[in-house]
Formats: sequence, C-alpha cells, structure tokens
Amino acid sequence: MHYMEMGGAEISLIGLLQTIDYSRYDVDLMIYSHQGELMALIPKEVNLIKEIPQYAQIEYGIKQNVQTGYWKIVLAKLRAKVQHRLYKLIHPSDKEDYSYLQYMIRSLLPFLPSFYNKGEYDLAISFMHPHNVVLEKVQARKKVCWIHTDYSVVAVNKEMELPVWSAFNHVISISPDVTRNFLKVFPSLKEKVVEIENILSPAFVHGRSELLSQSKIDMEMPREENVVSLLSVGRFCEAKNYDNVPDICKRLVSSLSLQPSALFIRWYIIGYGGDEALIRQKIAEAGMEDNVIILGKKSNPYPYIKACDIYCQPSRYEGKSVTVREAQMLCKPVVVTNYPTASSQIQDGVDGKIVSLDNESCAQGIAEFILNTELQKHITDYLRTHDYGNESEIRKLYQLIQ
Repeated sequence: MHYMEMGGAEISLIGLLQTIDYSRYDVDLMIYSHQGELMALIPKEVNLIKEIPQYAQIEYGIKQNVQTGYWKIVLAKLRAKVQHRLYKLIHPSDKEDYSYLQYMIRSLLPFLPSFYNKGEYDLAISFMHPHNVVLEKVQARKKVCWIHTDYSVVAVNKEMELPVWSAFNHVISISPDVTRNFLKVFPSLKEKVVEIENILSPAFVHGRSELLSQSKIDMEMPREENVVSLLSVGRFCEAKNYDNVPDICKRLVSSLSLQPSALFIRWYIIGYGGDEALIRQKIAEAGMEDNVIILGKKSNPYPYIKACDIYCQPSRYEGKSVTVREAQMLCKPVVVTNYPTASSQIQDGVDGKIVSLDNESCAQGIAEFILNTELQKHITDYLRTHDYGNESEIRKLYQLIQ
C-alpha cells in the first residue's frame, strides 16, 4: 500500500484487516509512507513493517527527492517521464492514463530493496496498482493482486502490464462489472480472476458515525429550513467528476426554483487532492459559492454522511464505490451517475437512484429525486431492512492460501 489517507481502496484495506482471524494468521503490512489518518485504524494485531526510506520517496515529488538527496530515485523518475512521453506520442488517449505509473515503478525497481528477509510468506498481496513491487521484492508461495478500478475508462500500456498481471497466481476483482471490463483489456487472464467484494462492516461504519458531536457537525453543515443538503466524499481527481458539480448544482438550483415551494441546495464536498483549485475555480465561474461548499479532508466522514439528506456520487467512473455502500449502511438515499459499473452496486429505484452523467440530465435527475420524497422514503425503508455487511468475503481469501 502506498499510504493510508482517506480513500476507497484504503478503507477497503482497513475492512479486510479488521476481518482477518489473527488466531489463525500472522499478518505483516508494508506501507510505502506511514502517513494518513487511517494509520490509526490498522488493527494492533498487524505487524506494520518499518518504513523504508526508498519506498517513502516514491510518494514524494521530485523536488523533495532532490532535497533529501535520493538522486537515484530522481534519475529513475526523470527517465520514466521521458519514456512515458515518448510512448504517449505514439499512443495518445483521452482516457485517464495509468501507464506512467508502470514506467515509474519499472524504473525504480533496481533501487528498491526487498523488504522482508525472514523467509517465504504463504501469501503475498499487492493491494494497489502497480503490482511490480510485490512481484519482484517479496518471497511468497502464492501471490495475488487487486483490481480497484474500471479498465474500460483508463488507458494502460497492455504490453507492459500483461506480464505483471500474468505472473500472479490470482487477480482479485471487486465486482462483476470490474471483472468484465478488465477482461476486455486482458482476456487471457480469465482463469486467474477471483471476485472478492470490498469488505465493509456496518458496525464499524455506524460506530464511527457517532464519534462527532452534533454541534460540531451543525457548524459545518447547519440544518436549515427548506434547505436540502447533498454530500459527496472522495478524492479531488478526474474520476470523481467534482469539477462538474458547480455546473450541475447551478442547473439543479435553476430547476428547483420553478417549483411552487422553493428549495435551497447546499452541496457539500469532503475530500482532498490535486483538482481542488480547479473545483474552486468552477464554483466561482458558476456563481455557486453559497451552494457548493468544500469541507476539505475529514479523517472521519461518517458523521457528515449521517447528517446529510442525500448522498451523491457524481463520478465519471468507479470500480465499486466504497462510500456509496457506506452511505447505504447509514440508510441515506443515494444518487449515483450512470458510470459503467453503477448498476453492479445500485438497484435503480430500490436501494438508490441512478441518473445520467451529462450535466443537464444529471441535474434534472437529482431534482426529480429531491422532489420525490415518497421514493426517498421507500429507499430508506429498504436500506433499514437489509444488511450490507459482507465480512464473510474473507473466507474467499483464506481459500487462496490453501
């Protein structure tokens, strides 16, 4: 794992670690850089391997690598940038590009030490892409790697990636849609794929949702008459589509203003990331400063999810959204855009609502859902009577050790 800041993959790792039976298994955990609010949630039974400087440098920028004197890391990253730019000249794509990560880790591998020298593990897990480190720097009887994203919407260098995926005993997919789209890119790996859902505990989510006082929440998300509070949680990156939220919200406000009983919209966003400046710019351009509110990074977003009226996931793409499932556990009406894997998680009109991805139709769909309080109640009642816990998924992982 790279680091433990708030994110879907990181939360799913915590869910997995909290579910393992430590009377049966000893677990070592390697995290490149020991940073992030989720570090505190790693179970005490886990042996956290001491941070290795070379791996921590992967997560830092080149400027910081230079300042700390890791020149081999600097040169490897620069080499990767050149190789990637040459590749992109030949293979341009409008999809989010994952191939740079593969060039970078391949260039860095000669300078990274093996991080375990006590012998052979029974099972080594590479939880985050790229998977070269576990493949080449860990000794294990069996090795598995995880898919967390939708391969229909990202660009990869197939020739470079296929040998890496092929060398693992199993490839773990988090949903049928993720599997299907991954196999469109790598059809030869069909026999290696095993599906294990993100492991989430309702007790954990409900417990965390009670850890913040109502007065603190009210300071940031005040309860106001005739105000509908929407909430989105996630990294500020292309996949989450938050740069389009101001325009969607502007259209939503306009649509609701035509109703006899006017409703005011506040759309809160919890998260962090490189796109924050872009999102703030879009808020200003749309004149939505009073409607779209960035709350920033929260180590515990669950009290805010519990406090909102509707949870919104406006993503361009997802693997399988952890936060959507957590919102369902907290019995929140959920709206998601129709990204390619949405139907694998939401039964439209049953446990959530799926709306179109383009801004105008998305705003119209959300507006209709806000006004349809009967449907919201139906969804909330359904969520209250269904258990979204899946701790039993851990048995599938145990079987891979045999």
